Amino acid sequence: MKIVRVKDYEELSDRAFSYLVENLKDKDQPVLGLATGSTPEGMYQRLIQKYENKELSFKNVTTFNLDEYVGLHKTNEQSYYYYMYDKLFNHVDIKNENIHLPNGMATDLNKECTEFEKAIKEKGPIDVQVLGIGVNGHIGFNEPGTSFTSRTQIVQLGESTRKSNSRFFDSIDDVPTRAITMGIGTIMDCEKIVLLVSGENKADALARLVDGEVAEDSPASILQHHADATIIADDAALSKVQTKY
Repeated sequence: MKIVRVKDYEELSDRAFSYLVENLKDKDQPVLGLATGSTPEGMYQRLIQKYENKELSFKNVTTFNLDEYVGLHKTNEQSYYYYMYDKLFNHVDIKNENIHLPNGMATDLNKECTEFEKAIKEKGPIDVQVLGIGVNGHIGFNEPGTSFTSRTQIVQLGESTRKSNSRFFDSIDDVPTRAITMGIGTIMDCEKIVLLVSGENKADALARLVDGEVAEDSPASILQHHADATIIADDAALSKVQTKY
């Protein structure tokens, strides 16, 4: 597990952008795993800029998103479907048929999970998976206690996760209680993983990932066992990490 320290969010976004371009440039049909939230936004902005400068094309890129809320229509501004089109897909030349997002409005959610997992196996493996980390150590929406062997599944969102995400909603009561997420086993199957961490509020979770034991009550800790995982984190996020890197 490699740790790249940066001074602030802008440098984090620069390094994340460079990491993706470097690791995908030599692939004819790259498969990219994507994350939502505020942390990857700067990286997406840089990808759009490179596309607009005609230095990058998404025509042959296939994407899989980590997760989606259950019960939010894709036109809802807080859905991850809306987020991805607003922050990236509407601004580049990616083909709609190459975009894979879990459908949180599916009538059969278990079937949706099975079909999503099947698509990853057919199109994959995922070359690079972008991750964030929750304040409770979750990756994707895999909350503490999730099995390390889990596959794409329906999950109940923990109180700390809903509270953290409530800043995007009018109130915590509007935050969905369930989500579809790639399982931890699915994430660990990815060829490369890059975890982006910014801000002091993530310092405890990152310290537990790096310094703590690998345990299911700290989902992100499993990244210690991945063959090619890189953490890009700013000074604030790394402020409590004790391990030398």
